[in-house]
Amino acid sequence: MRIRPRRQLLDLWRAVLAHSYRDGEWVWGGRDGSNSISDAEQLLCLLYPATEIEAFNLDQPDNIASDTQKSLGLFGEETRIGRRLVELVDEYLDRYTDPDGRPVFAADTYMHSDIDDDPPTDAQRGLEVVDSFSMSLSLCLASLRFLRGFQRFVDGEVRLEAKHLSEKIPVVAGKVSTRLTAAMVGLLRSFVIHTPAVKSPDGREILRTINQNRDREAIVLEQLAAVLDSLRVRTASEVRLAQAAPEVTGTDIFDDKLLFECGWAWGIADTAAAIEVASPFVGTAPGYATTRPYLYFTAVALDGIIDLSSQRIRESDLLTGEQRRLADALQLRSELARSYWSTVARFGSGRWPLEDIPWRTSDGEESDYFSLVVTAIVIQDLVYRDSTDDLPRTIAVADQLARRARITSRVTSSDPAASLHYPGVRLRLEGSQAVGGPLMYWHVPDFVTMMLKRCLQAARLRTSVELRDQLMILAEAAMDHLERCQIKQGQGVGLWDAPAWMFGEEAGVSVPPGPSWFVTERVMECLVVAHGTFRKSSLAPDSMITRAVDLLSEADHLLNQEELEVEGGDLSPRQATINRIRHSLDRARTILRERPGTAYSLATVALTQLDELAYARHDAAR
Repeated sequence: MRIRPRRQLLDLWRAVLAHSYRDGEWVWGGRDGSNSISDAEQLLCLLYPATEIEAFNLDQPDNIASDTQKSLGLFGEETRIGRRLVELVDEYLDRYTDPDGRPVFAADTYMHSDIDDDPPTDAQRGLEVVDSFSMSLSLCLASLRFLRGFQRFVDGEVRLEAKHLSEKIPVVAGKVSTRLTAAMVGLLRSFVIHTPAVKSPDGREILRTINQNRDREAIVLEQLAAVLDSLRVRTASEVRLAQAAPEVTGTDIFDDKLLFECGWAWGIADTAAAIEVASPFVGTAPGYATTRPYLYFTAVALDGIIDLSSQRIRESDLLTGEQRRLADALQLRSELARSYWSTVARFGSGRWPLEDIPWRTSDGEESDYFSLVVTAIVIQDLVYRDSTDDLPRTIAVADQLARRARITSRVTSSDPAASLHYPGVRLRLEGSQAVGGPLMYWHVPDFVTMMLKRCLQAARLRTSVELRDQLMILAEAAMDHLERCQIKQGQGVGLWDAPAWMFGEEAGVSVPPGPSWFVTERVMECLVVAHGTFRKSSLAPDSMITRAVDLLSEADHLLNQEELEVEGGDLSPRQATINRIRHSLDRARTILRERPGTAYSLATVALTQLDELAYARHDAAR
């Protein structure tokens, strides 16, 4: 399926409103019910494209594009779209703020128990998870950007309705800012450093993953200490906020005899220290998550922090001084986590640990999904450093994972790979029993969207045409898969996810009706990334630039020769033709480095026209 982000995003907006906006009222929730994460995902499907893509901006009603306005036609005329979005943001904040004014990040209906007759308790449904912090981070930033732009518009209006909005927007923005601070604090208190002993079960699993050459343990530990030394020093010296003292956690980051991994737990860590901020009730909630990084939640946190640390957010001055301090702390942790997993994934001189599929985590769990998450972090690290050094091997891993997950290969009867897509990889939330009740599980069905997003991001790198083609082939195969999973009938037509086709009728797998906002929001993110990727200039291989330069050189020489033969001065038809050819060659030189193929074509056309002039002149002379 061809990836056409503008058209597909507008179709997505139409589908979101058709399902969610009924009889003038917004209906929250989808297949998984209503909770702080799902409702944020539902609202982000509208707000994220509107604040990330200029052509989709909704904060200036007079400038809304006609196709954009049509896709949101259920909201009414252009001036009503902005007002309705302000109301939706306000409604979401009221739903997930308790009577004391404390923002709520409960996972609620996303929590699952493995025992049918022992469902999650109310306390377990109220547990706060990294997914909610990260999603709220993105939602709050998008909301602030929209509210600031819309405020400028309504301040210039003289209608009574505009005066009411002008007074309401600052109030809503204040609520958004409070939730943003709470989400940032939650992410800081969920960052963990895990330092298991070499002989412990966790240490053995880490060594088994990284020791691909089966070297002696002492050699591997020495090599690992060498490559992680600077990371250890930086982590120990700079990571302070929300980290409990070593005597409390048993963590000694400087001890080379201990192994080391860092990232985000599933929620606030059980060892997290309190953080003092100006907002009341924020930064002191107890944590229950085991102090061990989860790959999925680490990837989710990294995505949210990228939105927070973007140059556009910093330049727009959306953050308070306190929030900038928290943002700097999160940026530091994201760099440490990304560097750690990218380094470990490519450790050693032979086969990478990443190439040993499936990836095995320190708690003994293994899955192709974990391999994909580590691959995604490696790609994210390459994009961040603008490096293509290890991109070919990383793409090869992604290609193998796409085949194993049946993205680029045929689905077989009762295929075990189908569970990667529904209900998704199951994660044990260790520590969730501490509030009373059974062990909680988290289902992650975003294999395809993660593959698609990372391929599109990697395609932005200045790599070879061959590698970019490989990435786009993988991306289009993932889009094909998603097209088959799009809901075609019943509730939520045009949204995602309808994966029942993968199982076959005989499997008897029942997928609840309605859209999954978890999957739909991630499809939206992929389309926004695709829009940004397609906006980038095309690849300019040196070989093509060289060929274009050769043609331009010949065309210039022939053009100068033709100028010597012109009769009749500037008014002659021949001189007019020569002037057009010269303008074409000037254009080719201007775009030579960015679009060498186009420059090559312009030079070829110019050479053809010059040959026609020369032939006509010789024919006339005969």
